[in-house]
Amino acid sequence: MTNFWLSLVLGFGAGLADYLGGFLLVRRSPSGRSLRYFVALGSGFMMGAVMLEMVPEGLALNAKWAPLLILAGYCGVHLLEHTLVPHFHFGEETHHHEFLSAKTSYSVLLGLAAHTFFDGIAIGSGFVISRWLGWVLFFAVFLHKIPEGFTVASVMLASGRSRMAALNSALVLGVTTVLGVLVISLQPAWVREGLPLSAGVTIYVAATDLVPEVNREPGIRMALVFFAGVTVFYLLHLLGPV
Repeated sequence: MTNFWLSLVLGFGAGLADYLGGFLLVRRSPSGRSLRYFVALGSGFMMGAVMLEMVPEGLALNAKWAPLLILAGYCGVHLLEHTLVPHFHFGEETHHHEFLSAKTSYSVLLGLAAHTFFDGIAIGSGFVISRWLGWVLFFAVFLHKIPEGFTVASVMLASGRSRMAALNSALVLGVTTVLGVLVISLQPAWVREGLPLSAGVTIYVAATDLVPEVNREPGIRMALVFFAGVTVFYLLHLLGPV
């Protein structure tokens, strides 16, 4: 099997792990209160991902333009949410456990999809260089795939989306992972612009959309759950390639 096909197969495997994370969450049917904790954990996980991997890698690849691209990604989502897309709530049909708007849930999906796209970029890039590096990056990516699917499914349920929508959102993350493998195999130089841009998107989604929502819960527990999410990603980060 050539490196291209091996990276594609492993990309599918990593994508299936995203879907498995969403499936496990939906199967458990968590309560509204537990969903809030899942979202807090997920927001901490996303902040860990962007600060420990996406931003440093973006700067290493494109030191001159990465800061501007990160800012552009952040401002782009802000423009989308507050200018191009009307702010709305569900009103009469809102379930009692909802605390995130549909707009927020889909922006979370966008941010995580950007991140998973570059998960695929990482796997594909490794196999462009060597089979050994490709396997190392695959395992580094695979370790955080189930929490990613878990996070996006919990956000969808918290905004009142159906179980099917939650599963489909996890499926989207899997598909974007495979797309990342394909794109980097065809145009490896594109990662220099795309990675820092998606880092800015992820910062906005985690820090501006999610953290203010979970901070509405009184007490210290929610903050501790957020820090737990950061810690989980940091531990996974330590297992990754140096």
